[in-house]
Amino acid sequence: MRAARVLSAAFLSLFATVSDAGCRQALALGLDVSGSVDLREYRLQLDGLVTALNHPDIVNTLMAMPNAPVSVLVFEWSGPDDQHILVPWTSIANRQTLTEVSVALAQTERRGAAPGTALGRAMQFGAAQLALQSACWKHTLDISGDGKSNLGPRPRDVKDAINTQGVTINALVIGSDAPASGDARQVEIGELSSYFRAEVIIGDDAFVQTSLGFEDYADAMTRKLKRELEGLVIGRLQ
Repeated sequence: MRAARVLSAAFLSLFATVSDAGCRQALALGLDVSGSVDLREYRLQLDGLVTALNHPDIVNTLMAMPNAPVSVLVFEWSGPDDQHILVPWTSIANRQTLTEVSVALAQTERRGAAPGTALGRAMQFGAAQLALQSACWKHTLDISGDGKSNLGPRPRDVKDAINTQGVTINALVIGSDAPASGDARQVEIGELSSYFRAEVIIGDDAFVQTSLGFEDYADAMTRKLKRELEGLVIGRLQ
């Protein structure tokens, strides 16, 4: 296993030195701050993202191709007219930049957000931000959410237009934190995952990651970022 990792690192280093300068992936992360998300859950979501971005495996992948880094944007969303950028487009080319992004997220305080869950509008906003990163090889929108859309355009009604832009949309579905008897929590998150799978995600390699409550958010986000970022690096090497 150690030898395989060393060999993989060597290939990544070699590829990075010969790769054309550019951006290998534009990654927009949309965080749900609708009325169903309380202050504790809000903090778990932001701190969970910081934890995921600084996981050793994620850091190694982010730094694997310094000539073609990942560009990241983080925004919050709730009602139809409430999308707020926390971290503008930032190229993660070194550890210092990653630290600056992490500090900005860790120091973010919750603002007053509009009520409602406007998933379709969040998808449109994220896609519009990704369109500003035309130099990137891949455009990925991550939508975190703990409920179905109830305001604004329906996700199914905006999918076709976004799909023509070549954007991949993945989802991180957040289930209930509260203990429940039997398998009620699994049934709930299963239903919500099916909704996101049918209505929200876009792209041949798109997927839904689940988080069984906000307490699991950091681990779920780490698993999702590994799948998104490592897949692109390996694909380019092949």
